[in-house]
Amino acid sequence: MTQTQKILVTGATGTVGRQVVAELLARGHEVRALTRDAAKAAFPAGVEVVEGDLTQPDGLAPALDGVTGLHLITFGGAAFTPLETGPRILELARSAGVRRVTVLHGGGPTPLEDAVRADGGVEWAVLMPVEFMANALEWADGIVASGEVREPFVSRLSAMVHEGDIGAVAAVALTEEGHAGQEYVITGPELLTVGDKVATIAAAVGREITLVELTEEQAVEQWRAAGLTEDVVGFLLEAYGNTPEVGRTVASTVEKVTGRPARTFAQWAAEHADAFKA
Repeated sequence: MTQTQKILVTGATGTVGRQVVAELLARGHEVRALTRDAAKAAFPAGVEVVEGDLTQPDGLAPALDGVTGLHLITFGGAAFTPLETGPRILELARSAGVRRVTVLHGGGPTPLEDAVRADGGVEWAVLMPVEFMANALEWADGIVASGEVREPFVSRLSAMVHEGDIGAVAAVALTEEGHAGQEYVITGPELLTVGDKVATIAAAVGREITLVELTEEQAVEQWRAAGLTEDVVGFLLEAYGNTPEVGRTVASTVEKVTGRPARTFAQWAAEHADAFKA
């Protein structure tokens, strides 16, 4: 069994961060969770919650004290802008004795990830998940209200990944040997269309759900009405209309790294069925 270690998780209240925390706890490690507002953070018993801001790295020294591993995100601050503070964060981490770092890939090149890759003082691994299964929660309101999912490009394929599996890969890379310099593309075990996802949720909640296919124009109108920026609208059109090969190719990373199969969307839907019920 791996020796107990203390790990600092940044972005700990996020979709992935919470899963990193949970997986580390399940593996018997000590977890220190970094958040900008400790009063609003709710974590399982045994998690040490500390306040800090990755945009102000000089205040992170106490949070890094005594930790052997560090999980990083690439965006920070209230506006979620790309972090430019990577070199200083890593300098502090090395001084504190941090041995291993994982960084959650932000969808493209970012200064913090570049700094991690260039650093020779720590063992690092980059986590590159495809579409999160948790993204399906965006359909919850429509399913509850009208029993409908309204989406464009319904035949698009996705190797979507359970966020818990991202956390599991991170937990292993942060606490075990053999992951230095790795780029881990993390996917689920199957390719799914939008229709497959809707049918899976319908089976989990025990009700019929209608899939309404939108045109590109209708989708743009819907996204704008929801308050999405033009940059996000453009990203969605490209990601859904021309999904990159990496997003529609199943990888064996989860099983190779963790020793168990990646979780299916049916498992995820069963776990979150209450979110889709009135």
